[in-house]
Amino acid sequence: MGEALRVLANGTIQCPKNPIIPYIPGDGIGPEIWDVAVRVFDTAIARCGDGRQVAWQKVAAGAGALESHGDTLPAETLEAIKQYHVAIKGPLTTPVGKGFRSVNVALRKSLDLYACVRPVRYYPPAPAPVKHPELVDMVIFRENTEDVYAGLEWPKDSPEAKKVIALVEELSGKHIRPDSGIGIKPISQSGSERLIRMAITYALEHNRPSVTLVHKGNIMKYTEGGFREWGYALAEREFGDVTIREADLWEKHQGTMPEGKKVVIKDRICDAMFQQILLSPQEYSVLALPNLNGDYISDALAAQVGGLGMAPGANIGDGAAVFEATHGSSPKDAGKNRVNPSALILSGAMLFAYIGWHDVADNLRQAIARSVASRHVTFDLAMQMENAVTVSCSEFGTIICDNLEG
Repeated sequence: MGEALRVLANGTIQCPKNPIIPYIPGDGIGPEIWDVAVRVFDTAIARCGDGRQVAWQKVAAGAGALESHGDTLPAETLEAIKQYHVAIKGPLTTPVGKGFRSVNVALRKSLDLYACVRPVRYYPPAPAPVKHPELVDMVIFRENTEDVYAGLEWPKDSPEAKKVIALVEELSGKHIRPDSGIGIKPISQSGSERLIRMAITYALEHNRPSVTLVHKGNIMKYTEGGFREWGYALAEREFGDVTIREADLWEKHQGTMPEGKKVVIKDRICDAMFQQILLSPQEYSVLALPNLNGDYISDALAAQVGGLGMAPGANIGDGAAVFEATHGSSPKDAGKNRVNPSALILSGAMLFAYIGWHDVADNLRQAIARSVASRHVTFDLAMQMENAVTVSCSEFGTIICDNLEG
């Protein structure tokens, strides 16, 4: 038997020694990487001592839930996550162009998990397409509920598309081709501010030197340009005693951080930022981005350090959080016991840090680092790593367990 976490009014989490944590195994490769990950989690917790133990509670979502419950996201799954405040999940299948809409998006919207948080760092000697992957150490805060994820679109020739086209032409005087599909991209001040607030708070709590607002405000002046302006204003209004604009740092202080200031607030246009993460990744620490920019930037960063198999993630709101591997369900690999479980294990490390079990989180990350360094790794890493030995998913889990301290 376990107990629920408590989330206090100020956001502080009180975690019992035996928390109940719901889990969603996922679709495709999800169940097999979950089986490995939970074995690693339980071993790490036991090695850290103190008699702690997670009461894992299985809940349903995704294609499997559609078959068993008649719904891709049953109400009882949402209620369990609300009740216990956290969950962890394997990858869920999203059909392309047809079928049901993304369950991942539905989870984020239903629970208002407005921040997609993705830390990206390098575990040597994992294969990487860049010369210096070790310079990448960034945490991405991607807005999770607005922008293209609002899902506001209509197919060409639909009555709705025709009405929107007519309205836009009436309001703006600009012509839209009548055979266009139409989508709307909302970015709000309140949605932007709460994401950027979380990013700045994280930077302060983790001694990160900068937060960069990544946008396309030169073209989309009132949506992504708004994101930039609202971010700067928020930083000055709520964190003005400890933050400084990059422009002020150089124009007023010749690049020397003034006493008392801790975080530099920067901004970059998204296409230029794509170049920057390749050429000067060491200059960036925490990124705050609208949804679409955050999606491709975080995936590109993951590619620089070994691919999505090494990329953890979390969807965090006020009072609830769901942790997940950021890669897909890869149905072609299902049942072959070959896929890298590291992304899900590192997502678990984020979960344990979130509930205050930092020793467990650190143990997991260090064990992953030692295991990759051993060069006994899954195929995705081994095929580009010199002198590597390819092991199965379950074998890699055993290697990670052997590398846990305690």
